[in-house]
Amino acid sequence: MLNQQVDVLLVGAGVMSATLAAMLKELDPNLSIKIIERLPCVAGESSDGWNNAGTGHAGYCELNYTPENSDGSVEINRALQINAAFEESLQFWSYLVKQNILQAKDFINPTPHLSFVWGQDNVSFLKKRFDALSQHPLFQDMEYSEDTGKLKEWMPLIMEGRDNQPTAATRIDYGTDVDFGALTRGLILHLQKQNNFELKLNQNVCRLKQDKRGIWQVNIQDRTSKKSHMINAKFVFLGAGGGALPLLQKSRIPEGKGYGGFPVSGLWLVCKNPNVIKEHNAKVYGKAAIGAPPMSVPHLDTRIIDREPALLFGPYAGFTTKFLKKGSLLDLVKSCKANNFKSMMFASFRNMGLTCYLIGEVVQSQESRMKSLQQYFPNAKPEDWHLATAGQRVQIIKNCHKKGGKLEFGTEIVTSKDGSIAALLGASPGASTSVQAMTDIIKRCFSDRVQTQEWKAKMRTMMPSYGQSLIDDAALLKEVRTRTLQTLELK
Repeated sequence: MLNQQVDVLLVGAGVMSATLAAMLKELDPNLSIKIIERLPCVAGESSDGWNNAGTGHAGYCELNYTPENSDGSVEINRALQINAAFEESLQFWSYLVKQNILQAKDFINPTPHLSFVWGQDNVSFLKKRFDALSQHPLFQDMEYSEDTGKLKEWMPLIMEGRDNQPTAATRIDYGTDVDFGALTRGLILHLQKQNNFELKLNQNVCRLKQDKRGIWQVNIQDRTSKKSHMINAKFVFLGAGGGALPLLQKSRIPEGKGYGGFPVSGLWLVCKNPNVIKEHNAKVYGKAAIGAPPMSVPHLDTRIIDREPALLFGPYAGFTTKFLKKGSLLDLVKSCKANNFKSMMFASFRNMGLTCYLIGEVVQSQESRMKSLQQYFPNAKPEDWHLATAGQRVQIIKNCHKKGGKLEFGTEIVTSKDGSIAALLGASPGASTSVQAMTDIIKRCFSDRVQTQEWKAKMRTMMPSYGQSLIDDAALLKEVRTRTLQTLELK
């Protein structure tokens, strides 16, 4: 069996691994970095443009990030955090564009972000949300309207043919549509031109074991030739989307014990009528149905995928036992271990309503799906839309002493005590906050080097707000946002 030695091994050729590899190469061009991927292509799972919303989740339009408290007030802290995190992504992407590593038009496009509701109670909620958010510098450019004429300007398809009922919307004109598949491929194409970088496709990780020196011995099998080889790595990142949990379990690090996963699939209605597509230019998010998971918030989405315009509605949630879109039906069963069985059972019982909701989504008819679409686009015609499978998401189940097990929505980074291995678990906002997540990994796992003046200076070059708070510093936010919107041609 052949052995290979690398400084950094990244498992999964998606946006997370590509981002981390690009950042590390900028920090130290001499690092030897290898990315391995089980599929025959880059960005074939969650990072693919057809598998995610591409919203550039910034908290502008996603109502699930601003829940209503029991006293009637609206909680905005999560929206502030997500918005600030997305600004970090914009800064890093701006740096890459300035360095001629990427071209902005290849992966990001200006697309207004709107929240839209109907019914007096929902209108009242949206107004309270607007009042709370617009007072903060991060959201001060948000517009609000209940005026039918204004709403028709913002979203003509949605207002056309609508009954006379209270409606309202908020809007940010410099929202984005991001093709994360194109972004990933652009990053990896750049990395392949660098010394000491290698990408290998069709590779399965069979085993991970840390030796006495702290080096990770990773046993790999080529899915085409069936030949096996060993990679010895000083640092390993498990950025394989839904496949990260099984890999974390294989590592057997104490920090990974107790984690489980709850898979959620999705479907889109995709418009195939170009005359309809050109009439809508926005991402319009509504309120999720009661019992729906956060990633199932309905939205009528303008997309630019591989530079071609598209219009999607959904996603419709579903249930499957796969952890990856191209995974195995045994993924969920195989992930049940002695150390997480209790937490998974407790979480399952406690979220039985969610499970029933997902099963209901799976068995609903095309007619039912069209009725959901027509709540947002009243004049939608069935012949203009076809069903497509979206990406697979695995929500985190954590061990909780008080509750036995807890289902969490969002993303979480798990690292070993010595910082030699890290895994990213969870889903939304995911790719949109990839830069902040990978910065966190660099801080945790390269703690000695990131404290040096050389790395600190480089981090500030890539992200001018590094080490500072965009939530608290309005002047810094204005400076950074003005620059990124101009560089990425978003305003």
